[in-house]
Amino acid sequence: MEREQNKFSPKQVSLEETMPHQINAPSFKGTGIKMEAPFVNQYGVTIGDSKYTSANSPLENWSKDTDPAIMSGPEWVHPTNDIGWNTTENRELLETKRTPQGSPFMHPTKDVSVGTD
Repeated sequence: MEREQNKFSPKQVSLEETMPHQINAPSFKGTGIKMEAPFVNQYGVTIGDSKYTSANSPLENWSKDTDPAIMSGPEWVHPTNDIGWNTTENRELLETKRTPQGSPFMHPTKDVSVGTD
């Protein structure tokens, strides 16, 4: 029997629209939001790889001359691998985007029973 290829590449941090290595991370499955790969920002820091450290990060090279504002802005936030998704408000946002799971014979977006009773 042949071994199944590992579908999880080292640069990929999600698996089937989830992040199994983060116990409290929400599932994006069924929300229409696609997991995004990590990216390198303008400072050479990898964002969204779940490692939280980078040799080029101002946090790793902090001094009295470092302006904290250097770490503000969207280039420091990953769209789908961010701690903010663990908040109640953002989890509720994801739930509102999921297609309702009705009875086994219901169409996910069309109510075919309208006007039949």
